[in-house]
Amino acid sequence: RFITCPQLARTVQRCLQRGAGPGPQPLLLEFAPGPGILTRTLLDAGLRVVALESNSDFLPDLQSLENSLDGQLKVIYGDFFRLDPLVNGALKPPAVSSDKLFETMGVAAVPWRADVPLKIFGIIPQQVERNRLWRLLFALYERSSIYRYGRVELNLFISEKEYTVLTAKPGESKIYQALTVLAQIGYEIELLHKEPWSSFATNLKNGALAIPKTVQLPNDHLCLVRLTPQQNLFTGSLKPTNASTFIFMVKQSFAKPKSKLSDRLNSWSLDNSDTLLEALEIPKNAAMRSLYPEDYKRLFEALQNSNMFAETLFHDEVLASIRTIN
Repeated sequence: RFITCPQLARTVQRCLQRGAGPGPQPLLLEFAPGPGILTRTLLDAGLRVVALESNSDFLPDLQSLENSLDGQLKVIYGDFFRLDPLVNGALKPPAVSSDKLFETMGVAAVPWRADVPLKIFGIIPQQVERNRLWRLLFALYERSSIYRYGRVELNLFISEKEYTVLTAKPGESKIYQALTVLAQIGYEIELLHKEPWSSFATNLKNGALAIPKTVQLPNDHLCLVRLTPQQNLFTGSLKPTNASTFIFMVKQSFAKPKSKLSDRLNSWSLDNSDTLLEALEIPKNAAMRSLYPEDYKRLFEALQNSNMFAETLFHDEVLASIRTIN
């Protein structure tokens, strides 16, 4: 899907520049630019753009635009959602390694707490949208793929239903999920713009709009959401080396969201769960879905410092889900 409305393209351009300070701006990586409607708007605004396109039909026009400019645009054949696949041997395009991509763009790695080294923009395809969000979260917490280079900022059009999940509050039945907790801990989440589905090329062959159906959540728009990795994500006991364990602690906690936290801790063979909860000032009868995201992080960090907690409890599930998501 790609933007078809020039007015919307200008709106997106303003959103991407919102909050930008003086001086040179980070390079913008636009994935799946299609015919380049937004690309031209961004270039006209003076931004430096790398266009990562996986559909060879669009490449000639994009490359012609690249040749007409003096280095402001770089076109690369590749698929953003096939970055760093778990395969042996050389990658077959449009699959691409993040190391090769960043080398081609000329973007160097920076410390985690430094400024944003790169901005990324694109529309997440609705097919397996949730899986793609999970894959980005795994990369964030493990500081792998694009996040080896620092706090890369994502500016993504996602469905309204998934935005509702990302920003849910504790206690909201069936909306507040493991994905919610991990996204809110990992990212600063900012809604930049909401646009009706009709502004996008989403028509089916019969002329109807290809809008994913939902029952409980609103889904009348695509939401342009800015996801900026938190500077303080790794300042405590949470590290890239144990982040997979944290992810699956949260996921397992939401397997039965109505269950009590004390029962969950006991299932992890913790004999001192009451003492631990008292130290964290968390009620003993608290349900898993009533905890705030920061409570989960504090709990994990306390468990990391406890001799009673064994990461091997999650080992098999961690490996299986990493393989599935990749």
